[in-house]
Amino acid sequence: MAENMIIASNFIQNAIDEDLKNGKYSEGIHTRFPPEPNGYLHIGHAKSICLNFGLAKKNNGMCNLRFDDTNPTKEDVEYVDSIQDDVKWLGFTWDDRMFYASNYFEKLFECATELIKAGKAYVCDLNAEQMRQYRGTLTEPGQESPYRSRSIEENLDLFMRMKKGEFIDGERVLRAKIDMAAPNINLRDPILYRISHTAHHRTGTTWCIYPMYDFAHPISDAIEGITHSICTLEFEDHRPLYDWLLESLGYDAAKRPRQIEFARLNITDTVMSKRKLRQLVEGGYVTGWDDPRMPTISGLRRRGYTPESIRDFCDRIGVAKSNSLVDVAMLEHCVREDLNERADRIMAVLHPLKVVITNYPADECEYMMAENHPHNGGHRFVPFTREIYIEQEDFMEEAPKKFFRLKPGGEVRLKHAFIIKCEEVIKDAEGQIVELHCTYDAQTKSGSANSGRKVKGTLHWVSAKFAVPAEVHLYDYLLKTEENSIESTNFIDELNPNSLEVIKNCMVEPSVAWTAPGTRYQFLRQGYFCVDKDSTKECLVFNRIVGLRDSWAKAKKV
Repeated sequence: MAENMIIASNFIQNAIDEDLKNGKYSEGIHTRFPPEPNGYLHIGHAKSICLNFGLAKKNNGMCNLRFDDTNPTKEDVEYVDSIQDDVKWLGFTWDDRMFYASNYFEKLFECATELIKAGKAYVCDLNAEQMRQYRGTLTEPGQESPYRSRSIEENLDLFMRMKKGEFIDGERVLRAKIDMAAPNINLRDPILYRISHTAHHRTGTTWCIYPMYDFAHPISDAIEGITHSICTLEFEDHRPLYDWLLESLGYDAAKRPRQIEFARLNITDTVMSKRKLRQLVEGGYVTGWDDPRMPTISGLRRRGYTPESIRDFCDRIGVAKSNSLVDVAMLEHCVREDLNERADRIMAVLHPLKVVITNYPADECEYMMAENHPHNGGHRFVPFTREIYIEQEDFMEEAPKKFFRLKPGGEVRLKHAFIIKCEEVIKDAEGQIVELHCTYDAQTKSGSANSGRKVKGTLHWVSAKFAVPAEVHLYDYLLKTEENSIESTNFIDELNPNSLEVIKNCMVEPSVAWTAPGTRYQFLRQGYFCVDKDSTKECLVFNRIVGLRDSWAKAKKV
């Protein structure tokens, strides 16, 4: 488990403390993370993962991983595998406690049968539209289904025939018999089972009826001995049904799970709905679930985010009772702060401009010692040759007074190397600058006894002869502006058409030539970058994780 994950005191922990003080759950605290395997997890799920596993750790308890796989029409083994990978990558383990709601299908069927025998459930023939009409509104009570008065014997017979596959999808459902006049609409005879002749990823065609999430979830919790069922705020109105089911099935009130809700995570400038993320993938707006622009855990991992930074972010935002919107800059601050401590520094030129050092021998190469990290130590050697590349933006032919980079007649220091002076600007037939001719001061080699001459500008560079070709991907936010809500109705219209910029023909220093995918670096003056899995021997691909500018840290100082 993640050793540095700290769960600060919050209202959920306070509730656990109160339960323990009152003698409840004497066998220990037991939580669970219960994803539906119908898509990839996003950073909102990361908050739930950190909370559930963190609470278990803080209270010397256990946390299960349970897949609530009750809807085979949307579930897939691919999602099951990806969820396990994400939880492990975040630093958590469930030991031998991985379960599926489908493990309990037989038990759930028995529970439904028990409710029918107790006169608390019935088979209903109303279709979906009719049920909506009968349900009523927030201000008007609903109407009882004409099938509500069926006898226990008839309901048992029909439910068994549903199980045997005698009816088509949607022809009948099993409903709880509670109160059609209840102020809480979730108690107005909710559906417990529906018919779906769809093969399940684990049980195949054994079943053609499947329990609803609201029915399977509390019973699965109770079977596993969960003490605190931590849910997001949208399930608050479902809690009375959760409790009704457990009470109706005879679970001891002193031992059965307690549902507690917390606010889900909303972040500016991105999409935080699994349904909408699926729409982005299936519509081809992104390259897949792990597209580095996606807020999925796999997308963040591919982009180069660290598990430590995500856990830190989840810890900082805390646990609240009301929904709010977190500035994405806070997430970026967490990864930037973490990478600042762990990422080695290298030099990379994204828009190369050739510089010929005319007084440097054409066939000579010397290696400059460069530090890998200002605090963690380590060194590497960078080749210096007659021809190098600098950034195009680091030269200006008609420079303003406070431009301290390279200009005609001006001097700059090359990082880890020499001071050079621009002597001549070479242009093509269209008047575009294609090359600079400079001279170097051999007495100013970085680290030498005579390197003390000062100039105001320092530039990063790479050797033209030894540089490694690279392709760099720069990412912007998925949505156009900060004001766009993640709940925008037509969110596709709000997608940022410039969320990805691909820069080809970049050059990086040769020290990264054999770097494995997932390795993170700080490109001097450019930001933090991660080697992408699509890299080849011929061309490295780098994803920009985050820039160097930290707007969140600046905002905290104001």
